[in-house]
Amino acid sequence: MILVTGGAGYIGSHVVLRLLEESDKDLVVFDNLETGHMSTIETLRSVRNFDFVRGNLKNPSDLEKLFKGFDVDSVIHFAAYIRVEESVKNPRKYYSNNLVGTINLLNKMVDHDVKRIVFSSTAAVYGEPKYVPIDESHPRQPINPYGKTKLMVEEILDDYDRAYDLKSIRLRYFNVAGADSENRIGESHIPETHLIPNILASAKDPNKVFNLFGDDYDTKDGTCVRDYVNIEDLASAHILALKYLEKTNQSDCFNIGTKNGSTVKEVFDACKKVTNEKINLKINPRRDGDPQSLVADNEKAKSILNWQPENTLLDSIKTAYAWLKK
Repeated sequence: MILVTGGAGYIGSHVVLRLLEESDKDLVVFDNLETGHMSTIETLRSVRNFDFVRGNLKNPSDLEKLFKGFDVDSVIHFAAYIRVEESVKNPRKYYSNNLVGTINLLNKMVDHDVKRIVFSSTAAVYGEPKYVPIDESHPRQPINPYGKTKLMVEEILDDYDRAYDLKSIRLRYFNVAGADSENRIGESHIPETHLIPNILASAKDPNKVFNLFGDDYDTKDGTCVRDYVNIEDLASAHILALKYLEKTNQSDCFNIGTKNGSTVKEVFDACKKVTNEKINLKINPRRDGDPQSLVADNEKAKSILNWQPENTLLDSIKTAYAWLKK
């Protein structure tokens, strides 16, 4: 049985959907529904039934009941806070949840002899890039507490591998975009902080203004450069990572991105093209903790996991807009 923590959230739910469609293994989803949605769980259950447990990683007793109640052999771990700016303003929230919560999870895995985990890491572990595109051997020097929590977990996973033979694949995502191409599930954060849904929301509402943060970076148009990987391509990476872990029993890390960078202004223009709407724009000062450019070198994931990004930025924007309109 596969345990998916945070499976009611944006990325977790798309991976659950892919598992329901492609795997015959039983699933249990564990989520506290703070940022995930019960409606998403109900939609996913229409594909194939699975178990859902509401609980919190910060409560070891919730995890003990979970591992006692289900015969888990593999974990895919998403449950975490993800807002960079918030992590700078309120680091204790991020350390207590992302770090302590994950340690609780790993300890219960060790207690119950569960030896495989695919961990949702991030390009934020690299910090301000020394070179682009960024490969997996790039120095890891995160510049915000969010990235630091993910790096600390990666280092803990190394220690747990050596001490307890707990094997892990760490997937370092770049920027994730899009929705299920059949429009069953999508991105729904409150508040929404991701770039593309915020631009699209501004297109849908003529009274809304899209806030762009920073136009004085040393890039071709002054705005930040990011690598946008499609959510369905990202879900595929998790399935391949779990299969690789089952086959090799070896820990490893992989960048998941497209190797193509787009500036914020380029994304804004692409959203205008997809929506065919006028979008109100306001330029604001830079935000704390935002690196200038994050673009993945994805050759390792391609060669070892046999993973391939198949969707373009426009594809992601189209599915995201279809989901927003629904």
